[in-house]
Amino acid sequence: MATSLSDEIDVLAKARREIGGEYSPGDDETYMCEAHQEYFRKLLNAWKHLILDASAGTLQQLQDGPIREPDLNDRASSETDWGIELRTRDRQRKLISKIDAALRRIDEGEYGFCEVTGEPIGLGRLIARPIATMTVESQEAHERREKISRDD
Repeated sequence: MATSLSDEIDVLAKARREIGGEYSPGDDETYMCEAHQEYFRKLLNAWKHLILDASAGTLQQLQDGPIREPDLNDRASSETDWGIELRTRDRQRKLISKIDAALRRIDEGEYGFCEVTGEPIGLGRLIARPIATMTVESQEAHERREKISRDD
């Protein structure tokens, strides 16, 4: 495959490197000030573009032709690899919609605040997961409720 598993896991870190610069959001600034919003806007856009670039590579490989492995075992292995690659791309397609939603929240002035409580999510959480929509506490409560309803 054109992309390795480590590349897929490291896409957000690559986006951080791509936007570069010396600025990093800090607690010494007003929460979700213009500088914070611009940092996260750049990070989300870079993350989205890296995902789209990887998807374009996959699409190009699919268009180049079918798998033509003469050995049945090699062919099965290649088809399994393609299945994994396509599932990864599907997860990334869903991730792009979450990135777009986060960009909309930035534009609307709602980014960085919990959708349940309205409290600040926190810079640490947003740096780790820029598409977060809930505080850690709200997310844990949501997951507990989800687990309980799944067990019923």
